[in-house]
Amino acid sequence: MSIGRNTSYNLIGAIVPMALALATVPLYLKLVGADRYGVLSIAFLLLGYFGLFDLGLGRATTYRIAALKDADAQARADVFWTAIAVNILMGAVGAAVLYVAADYFFAHVFKVDAALRPEIVESVPLLALSVPVATLTGTLSGALQARERFLQSNMISILSTSLFQILPLILAFVSGPRLGPLLAAALAARSVAILMLWWACRDVLTRGQSQRFSGAEARQLLGYGGWVTVTALFGPMLVILDRFAIGAILGAVAVTIYTVPFQLAQRLSVIPGALSGALFPRLPTASEAERITLTDNAILALLAALSAPVLVACYLIHPFFDLWIGRELGRQSAEVGVVILLGFWVNAFAVVPYSWLQATGRPDLVTKLLLIQIPPYLAALYVGMTQFGLMGCAVVFSLRCAVDFIAMALAARGRVSHGRWIALLGLVLLAGAGSGALMDYRQPLWWLSGMALAALATAISWAILPGEFRLLITARLGALRRRAG
Repeated sequence: MSIGRNTSYNLIGAIVPMALALATVPLYLKLVGADRYGVLSIAFLLLGYFGLFDLGLGRATTYRIAALKDADAQARADVFWTAIAVNILMGAVGAAVLYVAADYFFAHVFKVDAALRPEIVESVPLLALSVPVATLTGTLSGALQARERFLQSNMISILSTSLFQILPLILAFVSGPRLGPLLAAALAARSVAILMLWWACRDVLTRGQSQRFSGAEARQLLGYGGWVTVTALFGPMLVILDRFAIGAILGAVAVTIYTVPFQLAQRLSVIPGALSGALFPRLPTASEAERITLTDNAILALLAALSAPVLVACYLIHPFFDLWIGRELGRQSAEVGVVILLGFWVNAFAVVPYSWLQATGRPDLVTKLLLIQIPPYLAALYVGMTQFGLMGCAVVFSLRCAVDFIAMALAARGRVSHGRWIALLGLVLLAGAGSGALMDYRQPLWWLSGMALAALATAISWAILPGEFRLLITARLGALRRRAG
C-alpha cells in the first residue's frame, strides 16, 4: 500500500470528524443549552488529558509491531496482548485519578447553576469509565496502523466519531438533555469503535496465536511509551504558552486578536499529521537508504502540498478577517495571522525527523529537544511582547517553529533535508506575506501579485512533488474528468 494513498485515508479520517463537530455545535447548543454544553466541553477536555494514562502505548505498539514486520506472527501477537494488558491496568489507574479529580472539580470549583451541579456530579463515574475506553482505543488503532490497515482504521474512526457526535444529540432530542444519558451515549459510541478495532486486530494479528503476556515486551513498551508520554505532556506547552503569556502581559483582548488566527492556522497540522501517520510504520524496518528516500520524499510532498495554499491564505486572510470579525480587530488579527501561518508552515516539516527519531528507537531525543526549548522560548516571548506587542509574540513563535524543525532534522540525520527547496519556497511565501500586507486588497495590483506568486509556488511545488504523489493526483483528476464526461 502506498504512503500517498495511506496519507489520503488519514486526511479523510481527520477532516470528516472535524467538519461534523463544527456542524453539530449549534445543534448541541440548541438542544442541551450553553451550561450543559460547557460541562460536556470541560468533560471531554479532561478526558483528552487523562487519555495520557496509556503512557504512549498507542505509539509504542505501532513501533514494536511495525519493527516485527517480518518476524513470527506469535511475536507480534505477544506485543499486542502485552500492550492490551498494560493498557487496561493503566486505564484503570487513570479512571481512578480522573474520578477523584473530576468529582472535586465539578462539585467545588466549577461555576455552574446550583440546580445543575448534582446532575454533573452523578455523571462523574461515566466520565471516569471513559478513560480506559479512550486509552484502549489508542492501542488498538496503533496495532492496526502498524500493519498499515489505514483504510480500515480510518473507516472505524469516522464511524465512531460520527456516532460520538450524533448519538447524544438524538438522545437529547428524544428524552431531554440530562448529562448522564448524554455521556452514556458518547461512551457507547466509543465502545462500538473498540469492538470493531478488536475484531480487525484479531484478523491481522491474533487469529490462531496464543494469548501470552511478555514481561520483556512490557518493559520495552513502557520504556518507549514513557518518553512519548513526556513529549505529549510538554510538547503542547510550546503551543499554548504564548496565549498564557499574552493574557498575563497584554490582556484578554490581545488574547482574542491572537487566538482567532492561531486556531485557523493550526488546522494546517492535519496534513503533516496524516502523512506522519502513514510514514511511521514503514520506518522501523526500512534500511538506512530506504529510510532516507522515504523521509526525503515526505519533506518534498509536504512542501508541495502546503506552500501554494499557505501563500493564498497569506493574501486572503486580510479581506477574510475584515469581513468575518470587523475591520479593526480583523486588521490586527490578520497582521499576526500571516506570521503565524508561516510558523505552522515550517513546523509541518518537523514531523518527518520527529517520526525518524521515534522509528529508530530514540523518542528520548524528541522529548529532550522539546524540554530544552522551553526556557529560552519563554524569555524570547517576554522580550518580544514587551518590545513589539503581539507581532513580537507571533515572530518568536514562528522562529521557535523553525528552530524546532532544524534541531529535529540535525538530531535525526545531521542535516536539513531539501533545505534549498524549503528556503526557496520560504522566500516566495515571505514575498507573498509582505505584498499581501503592504498593498490594499481593493487594488488590482494586490490581485495580480497574488496570482503571480501563487502560480510560481504551484509550479515549483509540482516540479518537486514525488512521483508517487504525482501519479495519485493525476489518477484522481483523470477519474473526475471521466465522471464529468
